[in-house]
Amino acid sequence: MNRNTTPAELPDALPPPEDLAVTGTQVAYWMVCHRKLWLFSHNLNMEAFSDFVEMGRLLSLERFRRERKKEVEVGRIKLDFLRVGEEVVVHEVKHSRALEEAHIWQVKYYLFALQSLGVPARRGVIHYPRQMRKLDVTFSEEDRAAIQEALEGIRAVLARTQPPEVERKPYCKKCAYYFFCFI
Repeated sequence: MNRNTTPAELPDALPPPEDLAVTGTQVAYWMVCHRKLWLFSHNLNMEAFSDFVEMGRLLSLERFRRERKKEVEVGRIKLDFLRVGEEVVVHEVKHSRALEEAHIWQVKYYLFALQSLGVPARRGVIHYPRQMRKLDVTFSEEDRAAIQEALEGIRAVLARTQPPEVERKPYCKKCAYYFFCFI
């Protein structure tokens, strides 16, 4: 959306408020582990104590310190940074590629949310500074349908009165929520 965009040019159908009440972290957790999603969403935030999360935050601050639009907040969504020029590009910085598919869907959700608000964001970049790699992410109409399906699934998980059963996965031992599942 440029400075000359009028309200009449904004999308006719903005998403329901509950669609934008979900965070990118919740979308990523939906892809990784429904139990982790439930625990996180019910205010058991173990990420604050995770060395991996802290390392990712420090990598973002150190490697991209020249970026002016760092940690942009849109409602409950926090983007690592945006580059705005001929197009709006979402950038996320991650510690490891181990959960790359979840990272991709987190960025796609950010693109979905920005587009829903009339911001013409069509692509994102995931940075993996430790591996000196970056991954371009684009957003399609098929992705929009998948995001809406994920949002329905997320709402169903969050509506449960108890967390989902433990499901052992290869990355559990490095999870900040390991204690809630296996100890």
